[in-house]
Amino acid sequence: MQTRRAWMGAAVGGLLAGKAAAGAPPDREGPVPTVHEQIRQEAAHAPLRMKFTGSTETECRRWQQAFGQKLRELLGPHTPPQRWKTVTERVVELPEHQRHELVLEAPGVPSLPVYLLVPKARGPAPRPGIVALHGHGPYGYDAVAGIATTEERRQNIARSNYDYGLQLVRRGYVVAAPCFTPFGRRLDDREAYGGDDPCAVTFVRMQLLGKVLMAENLRDALWALELLARRPDVDPERLGCVGLSYGGRMTMLTTALEPRIRVAVIAGALNVMQERILHRYSCGAQVIPGLLQYGDVPEISGLIAPRPCLWVVGRRDPLMVRDWIPRAWERIQRAYRAFGAEDKLQMDSFDGGHRWNGRLAYPLLEKMLRPA
Repeated sequence: MQTRRAWMGAAVGGLLAGKAAAGAPPDREGPVPTVHEQIRQEAAHAPLRMKFTGSTETECRRWQQAFGQKLRELLGPHTPPQRWKTVTERVVELPEHQRHELVLEAPGVPSLPVYLLVPKARGPAPRPGIVALHGHGPYGYDAVAGIATTEERRQNIARSNYDYGLQLVRRGYVVAAPCFTPFGRRLDDREAYGGDDPCAVTFVRMQLLGKVLMAENLRDALWALELLARRPDVDPERLGCVGLSYGGRMTMLTTALEPRIRVAVIAGALNVMQERILHRYSCGAQVIPGLLQYGDVPEISGLIAPRPCLWVVGRRDPLMVRDWIPRAWERIQRAYRAFGAEDKLQMDSFDGGHRWNGRLAYPLLEKMLRPA
């Protein structure tokens, strides 16, 4: 006669056997990869199927057309309005320039705050125009325009030499500085995000609406450029674009897709998304869904060739990963080399951190745009 323990053991064994017969999963051996490990492995072997591999101008132009088209498809809609209303909130008179505090309004798109900085000094008109794009930070476009009304704002500008829009208007350029999403006055109470990255949260929410956050900001950068190009005091044939950090990333993208921009200065942004997502990356403002199937930052940068482009890299910038820079730089160089225009691609490697440096930037802008 079976004991109760023996009977229960047989019953459990039969139940497990029945589950196995019914297709239940067997006990697994070995660790299950985490999502972090999985993404790291996939990122390390990203396809990058549309890297430029040619060597001639004809091959590069053909590649630029194909990759540019694919990039636009990945971004989705990003064309600025053809018509809009410009609301002037106020005009601030400063010793060397006027700061026009504007809001651009058009049906179907969010209103865009823009600072327009106009020199007071007399000079031959029309003047060259520059779009100056801001990076991350609590003050958005205020820092670029040099608005330093508190000690915290002054320190923020000093740390990154952040007021390059102000520096440029003092050099004779008409400057447009738009405010991106989700930064500055376009960000609601930061505490409402509970410590989460507003870029990541905004990216997810916009995806549900069929939008890409980076494309939204690209539209606004192009809108600011169009604002400059249509002004009678600006020469539409002499337009440049500059930016630091996320502003550098957006300078790269805007210049890549807008051939009217004659020269670009990209500061604090010489890294690649393939490297970024090896870690727990959260900046949704820099994400183009599906990009790594086709290319990365070097390929977007290759669309700028053969126009002059300066990359500003602080040798003590903690956001730049040294091992990745030579590989990225070689891919960018390849496009310029195909045009016989390697001299148009420069790097300002300076002894500093994550900040704007005008040592080579200002001479290059002057050479290409020739302000009064």
